[in-house]
Amino acid sequence: MNSIGLIELSSIAAGYLVGDAMLKAADVEMILSRSICSGKYIVMVGGDVAAVRASVDAGTVSGTGMVIDTFVIPNVHKDVFPAISGVTQVKMLEALGIVEAFSVASLIEAADAAVKTARVQLIEIRLAMALGGKAFVTMTGDVAAVRSAVDSAAAVCSDRGLLVNKVVIPNPRKELLNEII
Repeated sequence: MNSIGLIELSSIAAGYLVGDAMLKAADVEMILSRSICSGKYIVMVGGDVAAVRASVDAGTVSGTGMVIDTFVIPNVHKDVFPAISGVTQVKMLEALGIVEAFSVASLIEAADAAVKTARVQLIEIRLAMALGGKAFVTMTGDVAAVRSAVDSAAAVCSDRGLLVNKVVIPNPRKELLNEII
């Protein structure tokens, strides 16, 4: 699996309809399908690029009027999945970068862009649970790399008008790591 695609919807019922349409449209694997705050629903699929594009296109059509955001990421970075799952192991917190967005889709795409831009370690991608529908990514690395990665991620969200905030903390206290993980 070298590509992922996601549709974020404003309706839970539409989420099930869209998930079904996505799976019927192409040979893709369901990675994630669940409700998120605040009454939204996300469906993520994976597979080869053409199949994922076809799946997202079909889901977008079936979810007309309910689609908040979508993406297709070809050649998704390997660090994105552990960060979504919250299983990334961080031994030492260097500079800390945080990017916060109003949509899950834009934030995952932003996290992928960040880790492809600079040598940073994604810590976590938090997906809209108990966040009022927002999402955020945390990352660590040297200050220059984190600044570059945060700027890249923020640009992805900002281009869609979905950036909430971006922060770089050059020398965070070690206690922050316990709060992040």
